[in-house]
Amino acid sequence: MYWVNFLHIYQPFDQSKEILERVVNESYRPLFKGLLDINKIKINLNINGALAELLVKKGYHDVIDIIKTLAEQKKLEFTESAKYHALLPFLDKNEIIRQIQKNYQINKKYFGRIYKPVCFFPPEMAYNKKIAAIISRLGYKIIILDEIAYNGGESYPSYNKLFFVKNAKPLIAVFRERMVSNSIMSAVVKNKKEFLNLIRDEFKENRYLLTAMDGETFGHHRPGLEKTLFKILSLPRPKQIFFSELPNYFEVKEETSPISSTWASTKEDIDKGIQFYSWKDPKNKIHKLQWTFLNYLLVTAKKRKLSPKIEERIDRALASDQFFWASGEPWWSIEMIERGAWTTFQTLKNLPKIKKEEVKIGEKYYKNILAQALQWQRNGKIEEKAKKYKEITRIPFKERTLGANKPEEYYAFLELMEKKMWESTKKKNFERAILWRDAIWKLETKNDIYDAIHVVNLLRTEVPDSKIREVIEKYKKKYNQMKPGQPEMRKI
Repeated sequence: MYWVNFLHIYQPFDQSKEILERVVNESYRPLFKGLLDINKIKINLNINGALAELLVKKGYHDVIDIIKTLAEQKKLEFTESAKYHALLPFLDKNEIIRQIQKNYQINKKYFGRIYKPVCFFPPEMAYNKKIAAIISRLGYKIIILDEIAYNGGESYPSYNKLFFVKNAKPLIAVFRERMVSNSIMSAVVKNKKEFLNLIRDEFKENRYLLTAMDGETFGHHRPGLEKTLFKILSLPRPKQIFFSELPNYFEVKEETSPISSTWASTKEDIDKGIQFYSWKDPKNKIHKLQWTFLNYLLVTAKKRKLSPKIEERIDRALASDQFFWASGEPWWSIEMIERGAWTTFQTLKNLPKIKKEEVKIGEKYYKNILAQALQWQRNGKIEEKAKKYKEITRIPFKERTLGANKPEEYYAFLELMEKKMWESTKKKNFERAILWRDAIWKLETKNDIYDAIHVVNLLRTEVPDSKIREVIEKYKKKYNQMKPGQPEMRKI
C-alpha cells in the first residue's frame, strides 16, 4: 500500500482578524511545525491563493515560511486550485481559467520556484465534465475527486491502477477514500494501532490509499487531533508518496467518466440531481437570490471593458462561502450571507460606467437576500432545521429503519455487526468482540441514542460503503418478495 495524504487549507479573503488568529495559532502553526519534525513524510497540500495572500497581509509570514521549508525539504508537494475557492461547475470557462491562473501566480510569488503543482484540487471537489477539459488544457496531469465521483456511489474504483478522464487525456483522475479520511477527521482513529487496524485488510495489497482532509480540522475544529496525525505519519508503513509519484507505481489502464459531485455528495443527492445541495439547493430561496444576483453581476460586467482590479473584485464575489453558510442544513451565518451579498453589490457599483438603474437592481437583490435571511432567523426556520439535525441522532436506529419501512437497512447492519463480533472473537480480540456484542444489543433495545459516536457510524469506519450496500441489497430483495402481500408496508 502507498499512502497519498492530502491536506487542504483555506480561509475567506475577508476572514475576521479574531478567527484568522485562532486558526493560525490553533492549527497552522502547530500543524506545520509538527510536520517539520517527522522524517520521511510526504504531505500533499492545497493552499488557496486567497489564504496565502491573507496570511502575508496580516503578518503571518512564518506560516508561509514553514510551508516553504517543508516543500524545500521534499516533505511537501503543492496542488493547484482556484484562488478564491469558487464552485467551478457554475462558472464559465474564462472565469475558471482566470481563477486558476491567479492562484498559480500568487502562490508562485510567495513560495517561489518550489511551487510546481502537478495535481489539481477543485474546491469542495466540486466537479463536472467541463472542468476536466479545462484542467487538461492548462497542463495539469492529475485531478483529485471524491470516490463518489467514480460512479455516483453505485460502485467504487480499483485503487491498484489509474484512470484517464474520458475526453480529457492525458488527465488522470484519482479518488479520495471516504472511510479512512472521515475516520481520521472525526477522531475515530486515536492512535497508530487503530489506524493500522482500519487499513489492515488492504495493507499488503499493491494499491494506493488517498486520504483528503481539511487542514483546519487538526487543532482548530478538533483540538489535539494534530497529535494523532503526527503519530500516524511517523509510521514507516504504508509508504507515503506525492501525487506526482503515482504514475511511477501504477499504470493507467482504463478511462473513466466521473459523475458531477462534491466530496459532500451522497448517492441520494446524485440520484435526485442535487449533488451541489449545500451551495445550490433548488428549494432554498436564499440560494436562488444569491445565484440570481451573482449572475446579474456577471452579465452586467460582460458588457464592459474591465480593469484587472475590477476582475479581482468579481473573483472575490465568486467565493463559495456565502452559499455554504446560507444552506441552513446545518450551516448558517447571517454575517457570512450579508458579507457575500455586500461584496457582490459593491463589485457591481464599481463596474465602469454603471447605470443608476443597474445599481438599484443590485441594491434590491442585496436587500432581498438580507430580508429573507432575517425572516428565516426570526420565524424559527433556522432553529427548526438545527433542531432536526440534533434530534436525528436521538431517534433510535431501529425506528429510523425498521419503523420507517426500511427493514433491509436494519437487518443488514445487524448482520455486519454480528460478523465483526465473530471475527474479533476468532482473533481473540475479546474487547472488540464485546464492543460489537453491545452494539447489537443497543440497536435491538433502542439504546443507541446515548453514544457519542453512534454504533452505525463506528461500523462505517470498518466496513466499506460498497459492502454495506451489498448486504442491504440482499435484504431488500428478500423483503421486496414479501412486500406485495403486505399492503400495510406500501408507501401511499
